Amino acid sequence: MRRLTWALGLLAIVGGAAACGGGQPAPADEAAPAASAPASGATQELDIRLSEPAQPRSGENTFEVMVMQGSQPVTDADVSVELHMAAMPSMNMPEMRNTVTLQHEGEGRYRGTGNVMMAGSWDATIMVMRGGQHLGDRTMAIIAK
Repeated sequence: MRRLTWALGLLAIVGGAAACGGGQPAPADEAAPAASAPASGATQELDIRLSEPAQPRSGENTFEVMVMQGSQPVTDADVSVELHMAAMPSMNMPEMRNTVTLQHEGEGRYRGTGNVMMAGSWDATIMVMRGGQHLGDRTMAIIAK
């Protein structure tokens, strides 16, 4: 009985971590453009989709994000994409971070231009705010050429 209780407790912890995403960014295969997932922190399911750039590259890129809540477009949010690359001390490279502010273009589509400082793997966190309140976010890996 004791072993069964321990196993059920472990299963609940592992299942809970999986349901919460474990705090980890989405793997690259799940982070393809136009992929979506419920965002954290939303009172109603928030669907955040990165549709551009389809193939990120080093230098200037156009970012396009769709934001829906339920089945309705979110038209009055402040949306940004934060790009982050961890430091690589063995290559003498510091941490890199850049934030791209997106403007609403209609029907829940937000668009803006920003710099991807170098080729490689980046964590892209899309933040959705309204009136200074956090509505949701989504983090995914992108690979810039």
